[in-house]
Amino acid sequence: MGSRQGRVGLGQPWQPSHLLLLIPVVLIVVITASDIATGPNVVLGPLLVVAPTLTAWFAGPWTTGGIGVLALAGEAVSGWRTETLASRNVVVEMTAIAVITTLIVFLCAVRDRHARQMAQVRSVAEAAQQVLMWPLPSRLGPLRLACVYLAAEEEADVGGDLYAAARTGSAARVMIGDVRGKGLPALGEAALLLGAFREAAHQYASLPGLAASLERSMTRYLADFDSEGEAGERFATALLVEIADAEPLVRMTSCGHPAPLLLGPDNTVHVPRLHPGPPLGVGVTDPDNHVVDVLPFGPGDTLVLYTDGVIEARDHNGVFYPFAERVAQWTDHPPEALLHHIERDLLAHTGGRLGDDVALLAIQGDEALPRMASPGGERGN
Repeated sequence: MGSRQGRVGLGQPWQPSHLLLLIPVVLIVVITASDIATGPNVVLGPLLVVAPTLTAWFAGPWTTGGIGVLALAGEAVSGWRTETLASRNVVVEMTAIAVITTLIVFLCAVRDRHARQMAQVRSVAEAAQQVLMWPLPSRLGPLRLACVYLAAEEEADVGGDLYAAARTGSAARVMIGDVRGKGLPALGEAALLLGAFREAAHQYASLPGLAASLERSMTRYLADFDSEGEAGERFATALLVEIADAEPLVRMTSCGHPAPLLLGPDNTVHVPRLHPGPPLGVGVTDPDNHVVDVLPFGPGDTLVLYTDGVIEARDHNGVFYPFAERVAQWTDHPPEALLHHIERDLLAHTGGRLGDDVALLAIQGDEALPRMASPGGERGN
Protein backbone atom coordinates (compact mmCIF):
# COMPACT_ATOMS: atom_id res chain seq x y z
CA MET A 1 0.00 0.00 0.00
CA GLY A 2 1.38 3.35 -0.95
CA SER A 3 1.98 6.19 1.40
CA ARG A 4 2.23 9.91 0.89
CA GLN A 5 5.93 10.38 1.49
CA GLY A 6 8.56 8.87 3.74
CA ARG A 7 8.59 10.58 7.12
CA VAL A 8 11.14 10.50 9.90
CA GLY A 9 9.95 8.33 12.78
CA LEU A 10 8.86 10.91 15.32
CA GLY A 11 9.01 8.49 18.21
CA GLN A 12 12.67 7.72 17.72
CA PRO A 13 14.86 10.57 18.99
CA TRP A 14 17.42 11.58 16.45
CA GLN A 15 20.92 10.99 17.76
CA PRO A 16 23.14 13.99 16.95
CA SER A 17 26.58 13.21 15.63
CA HIS A 18 29.68 14.14 17.62
CA LEU A 19 30.66 16.56 14.87
CA LEU A 20 27.44 18.56 15.36
CA LEU A 21 28.02 18.68 19.11
CA LEU A 22 31.47 20.10 18.44
CA ILE A 23 29.93 23.23 16.89
CA PRO A 24 28.44 24.71 20.12
CA VAL A 25 31.46 23.57 22.14
CA VAL A 26 33.84 25.31 19.73
CA LEU A 27 31.63 28.41 19.84
CA ILE A 28 31.86 28.51 23.63
CA VAL A 29 35.67 28.17 23.54
CA VAL A 30 36.07 30.84 20.83
CA ILE A 31 33.70 33.34 22.47
CA THR A 32 35.25 32.81 25.92
CA ALA A 33 38.80 33.20 24.60
CA SER A 34 37.83 36.30 22.62
CA ASP A 35 36.12 37.82 25.65
CA ILE A 36 39.24 37.27 27.77
CA ALA A 37 41.53 38.61 25.04
CA THR A 38 39.58 41.82 24.49
CA GLY A 39 39.44 42.67 28.19
CA PRO A 40 36.65 44.29 30.16
CA ASN A 41 36.07 47.10 27.68
CA VAL A 42 34.53 44.76 25.03
CA VAL A 43 31.75 42.49 26.30
CA LEU A 44 31.30 39.26 24.30
CA GLY A 45 29.92 37.03 27.08
CA PRO A 46 26.22 37.42 26.15
CA LEU A 47 27.00 35.73 22.80
CA LEU A 48 27.46 32.45 24.69
CA VAL A 49 23.69 31.99 24.70
CA VAL A 50 23.99 31.14 20.99
CA ALA A 51 25.48 27.74 21.93
CA PRO A 52 22.45 26.22 23.74
CA THR A 53 20.11 27.86 21.23
CA LEU A 54 21.93 26.17 18.35
CA THR A 55 22.08 22.86 20.20
CA ALA A 56 18.29 22.81 20.63
CA TRP A 57 17.97 22.60 16.85
CA PHE A 58 19.43 19.09 16.66
CA ALA A 59 19.52 17.69 20.21
CA GLY A 60 17.22 16.96 23.13
CA PRO A 61 16.74 18.80 26.43
CA TRP A 62 19.51 17.00 28.34
CA THR A 63 22.18 17.73 25.76
CA THR A 64 20.93 21.31 25.38
CA GLY A 65 21.07 21.78 29.14
CA GLY A 66 24.62 20.42 29.23
CA ILE A 67 25.73 22.91 26.58
CA GLY A 68 24.02 25.67 28.59
CA VAL A 69 26.05 24.69 31.65
CA LEU A 70 29.23 24.86 29.54
CA ALA A 71 28.18 28.34 28.36
CA LEU A 72 27.78 29.44 32.00
CA ALA A 73 31.19 27.97 32.79
CA GLY A 74 32.69 29.92 29.88
CA GLU A 75 31.20 33.15 31.20
CA ALA A 76 32.54 32.36 34.68
CA VAL A 77 36.04 31.64 33.33
CA SER A 78 35.99 34.90 31.36
CA GLY A 79 34.92 36.86 34.44
CA TRP A 80 37.58 35.18 36.59
CA ARG A 81 40.40 35.86 34.08
CA THR A 82 39.38 39.51 33.65
CA GLU A 83 38.79 39.88 37.41
CA THR A 84 35.17 40.95 36.88
CA LEU A 85 33.46 37.76 38.12
CA ALA A 86 31.78 39.53 41.03
CA SER A 87 30.78 42.59 39.02
CA ARG A 88 27.18 43.44 38.36
CA ASN A 89 27.55 43.05 34.58
CA VAL A 90 28.93 39.50 34.76
CA VAL A 91 26.32 38.43 37.34
CA VAL A 92 23.53 39.79 35.11
CA GLU A 93 25.02 38.09 32.04
CA MET A 94 25.29 34.73 33.82
CA THR A 95 21.74 35.06 35.11
CA ALA A 96 20.48 35.85 31.61
CA ILE A 97 22.32 32.85 30.14
CA ALA A 98 20.87 30.59 32.85
CA VAL A 99 17.31 31.86 32.35
CA ILE A 100 17.44 31.61 28.56
CA THR A 101 18.98 28.13 28.73
CA THR A 102 16.24 27.00 31.11
CA LEU A 103 13.58 28.30 28.73
CA ILE A 104 15.22 26.58 25.76
CA VAL A 105 15.45 23.28 27.66
CA PHE A 106 11.76 23.56 28.57
CA LEU A 107 10.80 24.15 24.94
CA CYS A 108 12.94 21.17 23.89
CA ALA A 109 11.12 18.96 26.37
CA VAL A 110 7.73 20.16 25.10
CA ARG A 111 8.82 19.58 21.51
CA ASP A 112 10.01 16.04 22.24
CA ARG A 113 6.83 15.23 24.14
CA HIS A 114 4.76 16.42 21.20
CA ALA A 115 6.91 14.30 18.87
CA ARG A 116 6.28 11.22 21.00
CA GLN A 117 2.55 11.90 21.02
CA MET A 118 2.50 12.31 17.25
CA ALA A 119 4.44 9.07 16.87
CA GLN A 120 1.85 7.29 18.99
CA VAL A 121 -0.99 8.77 16.95
CA ARG A 122 0.70 7.67 13.75
CA SER A 123 1.26 4.16 15.08
CA VAL A 124 -2.44 3.91 15.93
CA ALA A 125 -3.35 5.24 12.47
CA GLU A 126 -1.05 2.70 10.82
CA ALA A 127 -2.61 -0.10 12.87
CA ALA A 128 -6.08 1.11 11.92
CA GLN A 129 -5.02 1.20 8.28
CA GLN A 130 -3.83 -2.39 8.41
CA VAL A 131 -7.11 -3.50 10.01
CA LEU A 132 -9.33 -1.39 7.77
CA MET A 133 -7.47 -1.57 4.47
CA TRP A 134 -6.12 -5.08 4.21
CA PRO A 135 -3.15 -5.18 1.83
CA LEU A 136 -4.34 -6.56 -1.48
CA PRO A 137 -2.57 -9.61 -2.93
CA SER A 138 -0.24 -9.01 -5.84
CA ARG A 139 -2.13 -11.72 -7.78
CA LEU A 140 -5.77 -12.73 -7.83
CA GLY A 141 -6.25 -15.67 -10.19
CA PRO A 142 -5.07 -14.57 -13.67
CA LEU A 143 -4.88 -10.94 -12.55
CA ARG A 144 -2.00 -8.84 -11.28
CA LEU A 145 -2.93 -6.15 -8.75
CA ALA A 146 -1.30 -3.08 -7.24
CA CYS A 147 -2.73 -0.30 -5.09
CA VAL A 148 -1.78 3.10 -3.67
CA TYR A 149 -3.44 5.12 -0.93
CA LEU A 150 -2.58 8.78 -0.31
CA ALA A 151 -4.27 10.51 2.63
CA ALA A 152 -4.97 14.23 2.30
CA GLU A 153 -4.50 14.98 6.00
CA GLU A 154 -0.85 15.49 6.91
CA GLU A 155 -0.72 13.16 9.90
CA ALA A 156 -3.21 10.55 8.73
CA ASP A 157 -2.65 7.37 6.75
CA VAL A 158 -6.33 6.55 6.35
CA GLY A 159 -9.39 8.46 5.28
CA GLY A 160 -12.62 8.14 3.33
CA ASP A 161 -11.30 6.37 0.22
CA LEU A 162 -11.29 2.58 0.15
CA TYR A 163 -10.68 -0.50 -1.95
CA ALA A 164 -11.07 -4.24 -1.49
CA ALA A 165 -10.80 -7.41 -3.56
CA ALA A 166 -12.20 -10.91 -3.20
CA ARG A 167 -11.81 -14.18 -5.03
CA THR A 168 -15.27 -15.68 -5.63
CA GLY A 169 -15.11 -19.10 -7.25
CA SER A 170 -13.70 -18.64 -10.75
CA ALA A 171 -13.89 -14.85 -10.75
CA ALA A 172 -12.38 -11.86 -9.02
CA ARG A 173 -14.45 -9.02 -7.59
CA VAL A 174 -13.02 -5.64 -6.75
CA MET A 175 -14.51 -2.53 -5.18
CA ILE A 176 -13.17 1.00 -5.01
CA GLY A 177 -15.11 3.65 -3.17
CA ASP A 178 -15.11 7.19 -1.85
CA VAL A 179 -17.00 8.21 1.27
CA ARG A 180 -18.19 11.80 1.36
CA GLY A 181 -15.64 13.79 3.33
CA LYS A 182 -12.02 12.98 4.03
CA GLY A 183 -9.67 11.94 6.78
CA LEU A 184 -10.66 10.43 10.11
CA PRO A 185 -14.35 11.54 10.17
CA ALA A 186 -15.06 9.31 7.13
CA LEU A 187 -13.56 6.17 8.69
CA GLY A 188 -16.86 4.83 10.04
CA GLU A 189 -18.55 4.64 6.65
CA ALA A 190 -15.37 3.31 5.01
CA ALA A 191 -15.09 0.51 7.57
CA LEU A 192 -18.77 -0.37 7.11
CA LEU A 193 -18.51 -0.61 3.31
CA LEU A 194 -15.35 -2.68 3.41
CA GLY A 195 -16.84 -5.16 5.86
CA ALA A 196 -20.10 -5.35 3.93
CA PHE A 197 -18.30 -5.95 0.63
CA ARG A 198 -16.04 -8.68 2.01
CA GLU A 199 -19.10 -10.59 3.17
CA ALA A 200 -21.59 -9.84 0.39
CA ALA A 201 -19.12 -10.41 -2.48
CA HIS A 202 -19.47 -14.16 -1.90
CA GLN A 203 -23.26 -14.17 -1.54
CA TYR A 204 -24.64 -12.42 -4.64
CA ALA A 205 -24.39 -13.76 -8.16
CA SER A 206 -24.64 -10.36 -9.87
CA LEU A 207 -23.09 -6.98 -9.36
CA PRO A 208 -26.47 -5.19 -9.07
CA GLY A 209 -27.43 -7.61 -6.30
CA LEU A 210 -24.13 -6.86 -4.59
CA ALA A 211 -24.70 -3.12 -4.96
CA ALA A 212 -28.19 -3.43 -3.46
CA SER A 213 -26.74 -5.33 -0.49
CA LEU A 214 -24.16 -2.64 0.11
CA GLU A 215 -26.90 -0.01 -0.09
CA ARG A 216 -28.94 -1.82 2.57
CA SER A 217 -25.91 -2.01 4.87
CA MET A 218 -25.15 1.67 4.34
CA THR A 219 -28.77 2.70 4.93
CA ARG A 220 -28.97 0.77 8.20
CA TYR A 221 -25.73 2.32 9.41
CA LEU A 222 -26.78 5.85 8.58
CA ALA A 223 -30.20 5.35 10.18
CA ASP A 224 -28.48 4.41 13.44
CA PHE A 225 -25.72 7.03 13.47
CA ASP A 226 -26.83 10.00 11.36
CA SER A 227 -27.79 13.11 13.25
CA GLU A 228 -30.77 15.18 12.12
CA GLY A 229 -28.53 17.86 10.67
CA GLU A 230 -26.63 15.29 8.56
CA ALA A 231 -29.64 13.55 7.07
CA GLY A 232 -28.97 12.97 3.37
CA GLU A 233 -25.48 14.46 3.62
CA ARG A 234 -23.55 11.24 4.18
CA PHE A 235 -23.14 8.84 1.29
CA ALA A 236 -20.46 7.02 -0.68
CA THR A 237 -19.70 6.38 -4.31
CA ALA A 238 -18.41 2.99 -5.38
CA LEU A 239 -17.37 1.08 -8.47
CA LEU A 240 -17.87 -2.70 -8.47
CA VAL A 241 -15.80 -4.77 -10.89
CA GLU A 242 -15.96 -8.45 -11.78
CA ILE A 243 -13.51 -10.33 -14.01
CA ALA A 244 -14.16 -14.02 -14.66
CA ASP A 245 -11.29 -16.38 -15.42
CA ALA A 246 -12.96 -17.91 -18.48
CA GLU A 247 -14.23 -14.73 -20.16
CA PRO A 248 -12.26 -11.95 -21.85
CA LEU A 249 -14.60 -9.41 -20.30
CA VAL A 250 -14.80 -7.06 -17.37
CA ARG A 251 -18.18 -6.29 -15.81
CA MET A 252 -18.68 -3.06 -13.91
CA THR A 253 -21.47 -1.43 -11.94
CA SER A 254 -21.07 2.20 -10.99
CA CYS A 255 -22.70 3.63 -7.88
CA GLY A 256 -22.04 7.25 -8.73
CA HIS A 257 -18.29 6.61 -9.10
CA PRO A 258 -15.96 7.82 -11.88
CA ALA A 259 -15.32 5.40 -14.73
CA PRO A 260 -11.91 3.69 -14.74
CA LEU A 261 -9.23 3.94 -17.39
CA LEU A 262 -8.74 0.95 -19.65
CA LEU A 263 -5.15 0.73 -20.91
CA GLY A 264 -4.41 -1.48 -23.87
CA PRO A 265 -1.12 -3.24 -24.67
CA ASP A 266 -0.95 -1.12 -27.84
CA ASN A 267 -0.50 2.08 -25.74
CA THR A 268 -4.15 3.09 -25.97
CA VAL A 269 -6.14 4.73 -23.16
CA HIS A 270 -9.89 4.29 -23.20
CA VAL A 271 -12.33 5.98 -20.81
CA PRO A 272 -15.53 3.90 -20.95
CA ARG A 273 -18.91 5.56 -20.58
CA LEU A 274 -20.66 3.79 -17.74
CA HIS A 275 -24.35 3.95 -16.91
CA PRO A 276 -24.54 6.16 -13.82
CA GLY A 277 -26.12 4.64 -10.75
CA PRO A 278 -27.16 6.17 -7.44
CA PRO A 279 -24.51 6.48 -4.73
CA LEU A 280 -24.67 4.23 -1.70
CA GLY A 281 -26.53 5.62 1.28
CA VAL A 282 -29.36 7.41 -0.55
CA GLY A 283 -31.91 4.66 0.08
CA VAL A 284 -32.18 3.12 -3.42
CA THR A 285 -32.18 -0.62 -2.68
CA ASP A 286 -33.72 -1.98 -5.91
CA PRO A 287 -31.09 -3.89 -7.96
CA ASP A 288 -32.82 -2.77 -11.16
CA ASN A 289 -31.43 0.71 -10.57
CA HIS A 290 -27.91 -0.60 -11.17
CA VAL A 291 -26.69 -1.43 -14.66
CA VAL A 292 -23.87 -3.81 -15.57
CA ASP A 293 -21.54 -2.38 -18.20
CA VAL A 294 -19.36 -4.89 -20.04
CA LEU A 295 -16.04 -4.18 -21.75
CA PRO A 296 -13.48 -6.43 -23.44
CA PHE A 297 -10.55 -7.25 -21.20
CA GLY A 298 -7.78 -9.60 -22.18
CA PRO A 299 -4.11 -10.40 -21.62
CA GLY A 300 -2.02 -7.24 -21.29
CA ASP A 301 -4.97 -4.97 -20.65
CA THR A 302 -4.87 -2.85 -17.50
CA LEU A 303 -7.80 -1.37 -15.65
CA VAL A 304 -6.96 1.67 -13.49
CA LEU A 305 -9.55 2.39 -10.81
CA TYR A 306 -9.31 5.66 -8.91
CA THR A 307 -11.17 8.08 -6.67
CA ASP A 308 -12.01 11.66 -7.54
CA GLY A 309 -9.08 12.95 -5.50
CA VAL A 310 -6.97 12.13 -8.58
CA ILE A 311 -8.93 13.98 -11.25
CA GLU A 312 -9.73 16.90 -8.93
CA ALA A 313 -6.12 17.45 -7.86
CA ARG A 314 -4.87 20.92 -8.88
CA ASP A 315 -1.52 22.57 -9.27
CA HIS A 316 -0.66 26.02 -7.86
CA ASN A 317 -2.39 27.64 -10.85
CA GLY A 318 -5.62 25.72 -10.26
CA VAL A 319 -5.14 23.40 -13.25
CA PHE A 320 -6.62 19.93 -12.80
CA TYR A 321 -4.35 16.90 -13.08
CA PRO A 322 -4.60 15.58 -16.68
CA PHE A 323 -4.95 11.97 -15.59
CA ALA A 324 -5.69 10.14 -18.85
CA GLU A 325 -3.08 12.16 -20.72
CA ARG A 326 -0.34 11.42 -18.18
CA VAL A 327 -1.18 7.74 -17.83
CA ALA A 328 -0.76 7.29 -21.58
CA GLN A 329 3.02 7.46 -21.02
CA TRP A 330 3.08 4.27 -18.93
CA THR A 331 0.53 1.93 -20.51
CA ASP A 332 3.15 -0.79 -21.04
CA HIS A 333 4.23 -0.88 -17.38
CA PRO A 334 3.22 -3.58 -14.88
CA PRO A 335 0.69 -2.47 -12.22
CA GLU A 336 3.15 -1.64 -9.44
CA ALA A 337 5.44 0.43 -11.67
CA LEU A 338 2.44 2.11 -13.29
CA LEU A 339 1.05 3.30 -9.94
CA HIS A 340 4.51 4.35 -8.81
CA HIS A 341 4.77 6.68 -11.82
CA ILE A 342 1.25 8.03 -11.28
CA GLU A 343 1.90 8.69 -7.59
CA ARG A 344 5.13 10.60 -8.24
CA ASP A 345 3.60 12.56 -11.11
CA LEU A 346 0.46 13.44 -9.13
CA LEU A 347 2.44 14.69 -6.14
CA ALA A 348 4.72 16.67 -8.43
CA HIS A 349 1.66 18.27 -10.05
CA THR A 350 0.16 19.31 -6.69
CA GLY A 351 3.43 20.27 -5.04
CA GLY A 352 3.08 17.40 -2.58
CA ARG A 353 -0.18 18.69 -1.06
CA LEU A 354 -3.44 16.93 -1.88
CA GLY A 355 -6.85 18.48 -1.41
CA ASP A 356 -8.59 15.12 -1.02
CA ASP A 357 -7.75 11.52 -0.26
CA VAL A 358 -6.57 9.45 -3.24
CA ALA A 359 -6.94 5.74 -3.89
CA LEU A 360 -5.57 4.01 -7.00
CA LEU A 361 -5.93 0.39 -8.00
CA ALA A 362 -4.43 -1.21 -11.11
CA ILE A 363 -5.63 -4.59 -12.43
CA GLN A 364 -3.78 -6.25 -15.29
CA GLY A 365 -4.69 -9.48 -17.06
CA ASP A 366 -1.97 -12.03 -17.70
CA GLU A 367 -1.67 -14.65 -20.44
CA ALA A 368 -4.05 -17.02 -18.62
CA LEU A 369 -7.00 -14.80 -19.58
CA PRO A 370 -8.83 -15.59 -22.84
CA ARG A 371 -8.34 -13.25 -25.77
CA MET A 372 -10.60 -10.25 -26.21
CA ALA A 373 -14.14 -10.47 -27.54
CA SER A 374 -16.40 -7.75 -28.87
CA PRO A 375 -17.92 -5.47 -26.24
CA GLY A 376 -21.51 -5.94 -25.24
CA GLY A 377 -23.92 -4.82 -22.56
CA GLU A 378 -26.27 -6.41 -20.12
CA ARG A 379 -28.56 -5.59 -17.21
CA GLY A 380 -28.49 -7.83 -14.15
CA ASN A 381 -30.13 -8.32 -10.75
